[in-house]
Amino acid sequence: MNQASLRRFLRPAAAALAGAALGIAFDPLASAASRPNRLAYTTSTLPNGLRVVFLEDHSTPIVQTEIWYHVGSKNEKPGRTGFAHLFEHMMFKGSKNVEPEGHPSWISSIGGQSNAYTTEDATVFWETTPAQYLPLVLWLEADRMASLRIDESVFKTEREVVKEERRMRIENQPYGRLNEIIYDQAFTVHPYKHPTIGSMKDLEAASIDDVRDFFHTYYVPANATLVLVGDFDAKEALGLVTQYLGRVPKATRPVPRDIPQEPPQTKERRVTLEETWPLPAVIVAHHITFDGNPDSYPLHVAAKVLSDGQSSRIYRSLVYEKQLALAAFGQGNIIEDPNLFFAVAIVQPGKSTDETTHALIAELDRLRNEPISAAELQQAKNQFSRDYIFSRESNKDKAMTLGHAAVIHDGRGGLATADDEFDIFMNITVADVQRVARKYFTLENRLVITVMPKGAAGGRGGR
Repeated sequence: MNQASLRRFLRPAAAALAGAALGIAFDPLASAASRPNRLAYTTSTLPNGLRVVFLEDHSTPIVQTEIWYHVGSKNEKPGRTGFAHLFEHMMFKGSKNVEPEGHPSWISSIGGQSNAYTTEDATVFWETTPAQYLPLVLWLEADRMASLRIDESVFKTEREVVKEERRMRIENQPYGRLNEIIYDQAFTVHPYKHPTIGSMKDLEAASIDDVRDFFHTYYVPANATLVLVGDFDAKEALGLVTQYLGRVPKATRPVPRDIPQEPPQTKERRVTLEETWPLPAVIVAHHITFDGNPDSYPLHVAAKVLSDGQSSRIYRSLVYEKQLALAAFGQGNIIEDPNLFFAVAIVQPGKSTDETTHALIAELDRLRNEPISAAELQQAKNQFSRDYIFSRESNKDKAMTLGHAAVIHDGRGGLATADDEFDIFMNITVADVQRVARKYFTLENRLVITVMPKGAAGGRGGR
């Protein structure tokens, strides 16, 4: 759990404890907090295609700079997985005027912070710096966008770094391949089938020419969105952006968006696999819609009710009440293209995988067949209201909110969704949640995966 998530988890609990100490009763049906203020952003697009979002905040002399490249693991081709994440590493390995690791060194030397992350849909580079160093940050970003250094020795070194990262995070962790197994089984043609970090085989097969082509295809101004939040004058900042990033050449070819669509699943699928795990796991997954679709908002609520924390339905039922699982959790992965809701249970020793699977499916069926309570709906709305308020706490939070709206919601409401989604969530009804549960949590759309420890006798019992 990162620090932002930890703050969001602890503050409601702290408030409840404080209220209890003062003799204040917390009503689960109490309405959510007032609507947060709208983000007063402005936008511009440079002649080379770079989009820029400005949000002035003069409360502290800090600027958050983020560049969102609209390329993630879903833009990779079969046999060449892991490129987007590999390129996140390569972007710190020097450019025409900056030595390898010089970019983060410059930022550290002025008292700032910098890093990057890669998702299925985007790659984001960010810096948090004192406001007076904004020209330096923009120059650094422009230099690596225009003239990244891609040589054979650095590429091979970073490829080994990524391979070791895969070993540590996935291959050498108990249940580390869980997500990889789920997505490999759930998807047939869409690139969500493969993990962001890629496979060992594909990383080893990558060539320097492949990497250079990936850079020239996706790391271009027309595929980038710059978000600036903090202590600056927007007109002056636009001049600086134009001076530095406006000189990066325009792309000579359009960014490809030829991503295969996953065909609808038409009947239930059941798969049994073996892994070197200490205990069996059962997974029930359903294909769901994309981020920004009207159905996505009640699906968020459904996912919270089912699987958000130890008070959720799935955890209470399988861990506390039926004692079938040591752990039970789920996720509504609502991102740019249609994705999955999945629920997972780690089967208690001596318990049956079949019984545990039945219990998971029963909770999904219950959501389809019975309306959630008013208290459950209001609790979810309160959580969303809290998250919206906290997503406007810092310059970094605001920049992430604006970047996501501009890039992932492009063509689906765009930047306006950074504010408008609050009202959508607050207006969701009990009937909306049941409607989407009936639409997506169907038998035909169900995938059941049973993962047994290698060598487990009898397979299905989990004993």
